Amino acid sequence: MSNNNGNKIELPGSIVVRDLAQKIEKSPIDLIKKLMSNGVMATINQSVDFDTAAIVVAEYGYEAIPEVVDEVQVETGEVPLWRQMIADEDESKLKPRPPVVTILGHVDHGKTSLLDAIRQTNVAGGEAGGITQHIGAYQVEMKGRLITFLDTPGHAAFTQMRARGAQGADIVILVVAADDGVMPQTKEAIAHAKAARVPLVVAMNKVDKANANPERVKQQLAEQELVPDEWGGNTMVIPVSAKQKQGIDDLLEGVLLVADNMDIRANPQGKVIGTVIEAELDKSRGVIATLLVQNGTLSSGDVVVAGTAHGKLRALSDYRGNSIKKAGPSTPVAVMGLSDVPSAGDLFQVVDSEKEARVIVGERADAAKTQAQARKKVSLEDLFATVQAGEAKELTLIVKADVQGSLDPIISELNKLGEGEIAIKVLYSETGNITDNDIMLASASHAIVIGFNVQADVSARRLAEKEGVDIRLYEIIYRMTEDIEKALKGMLEPEVKEKVIGRAQVLAVFTASKFGKVAGCKVTDGELRRNAKARLYRGTDIVYEGDMGSLRHEKDDVKEVRQGFECGVGFKNFKDIQVGDQLVCYVLEES
Repeated sequence: MSNNNGNKIELPGSIVVRDLAQKIEKSPIDLIKKLMSNGVMATINQSVDFDTAAIVVAEYGYEAIPEVVDEVQVETGEVPLWRQMIADEDESKLKPRPPVVTILGHVDHGKTSLLDAIRQTNVAGGEAGGITQHIGAYQVEMKGRLITFLDTPGHAAFTQMRARGAQGADIVILVVAADDGVMPQTKEAIAHAKAARVPLVVAMNKVDKANANPERVKQQLAEQELVPDEWGGNTMVIPVSAKQKQGIDDLLEGVLLVADNMDIRANPQGKVIGTVIEAELDKSRGVIATLLVQNGTLSSGDVVVAGTAHGKLRALSDYRGNSIKKAGPSTPVAVMGLSDVPSAGDLFQVVDSEKEARVIVGERADAAKTQAQARKKVSLEDLFATVQAGEAKELTLIVKADVQGSLDPIISELNKLGEGEIAIKVLYSETGNITDNDIMLASASHAIVIGFNVQADVSARRLAEKEGVDIRLYEIIYRMTEDIEKALKGMLEPEVKEKVIGRAQVLAVFTASKFGKVAGCKVTDGELRRNAKARLYRGTDIVYEGDMGSLRHEKDDVKEVRQGFECGVGFKNFKDIQVGDQLVCYVLEES
């Protein structure tokens, strides 16, 4: 960092123009002008070498000296909020803590049975009868060391926690069935782990089955950039059988090996901070929350703030149901005493008094309202502005296409576009319609969702609106690449967006001379307009999309029909209307 001794300033071998301006407390624009007068053309995000920087700072009266760099291991990528909050802990007081592990994978590949097998063979203390209460997390013992497992239901919970700024897990165990291989949900789980930059250990389950094909699974994993260590990669692939309880110890040893290569430490005497794993309202005992302590030591009687809930902790119990007084780093603990039910993924902290807790909760509630009103949407239109301001270094995309044959050329085109000043990172790509899972991943990773010849589910559209996620749908590849190229250069035209103005249900189908078939509808929400666009759904499938042909109330042609009224709707060149179809009416607006 900068170390001004009189007029001396330490500079690294190369430095970004924006950072150099900060060091000498000058405007980046002034600095760019100075560089230009010295014959160097550079933008705010470009790096200049030491010699160039030294010449420019000399003009401001500084003498540049080479920076002495200590060799430190820097954590790259996304740093969870809780880690940022304890960044100022005294290095000398940090002690190793048990790694926190969560299990992800495709449905039916054996996540639950693997968790049960680990529980039964290695639960710390190994008492008869196993666990007496379910608190969403527990600890196992391996070679005298503890490992904390989060019993969360799959990657939806994992993403939800990330979207709230938490990162419950240090390591992810990815369960892949040896007889089934890498499936769509496996790919989703890999994308979630990569987005969180959490290391993966693969548990290849069901190796005892006659039709198991481990080599095929390894090949599929390698295609997902998880190259097995025996093939020269850095992903541990450990064969297990949850049913036969084989390979469980090998898997836990693998987790400890990965943990040894990570900086998993905390200060037991430091600031008490952690994550809410789950919480519920018990009729007899009030709010019961499972907290995972990530730094410091939580004690009975502490005043805790978790999200917008707060309270003085009355009772602490471990995963076995035993009453305890204290819980150190990486310890899951069930607590009573909170005023309200916090959300999974909320960060908690210990404060000095209940008065301070109430003030913090009040501020958070106000901030949440403001944030909801002014949620910053990551959109292609805003991209160039963030690049200019030096905030964006890469564009993160989630890509969905109708068939694999479309997906491959799209990814290849996007990779070509990402070779310029701003990188393009395709976080997840798959065939099929855009779903809630895609939106949650986009929200947690500040990504844009691109769809090619696919639709976004109704619930996904609503969630995208709520979470501030930009969905772009295309039918021609070059239109998509053109839009992204324009966004990268700041030349994108205002986007035409659809706004849903009404919904209706088809109650009957009539024959009419002009249109052939007419839908007898009841408007259930908003209004239908004659000059608007219409989309007809049968279940989740879209059977018609286009203009409304006619709109009649009783026997009169009308311009609009409001909620609660019945009407007749005709569609141009479309007769396949059925009772029960859902009609969505929308208009196109420039945003």
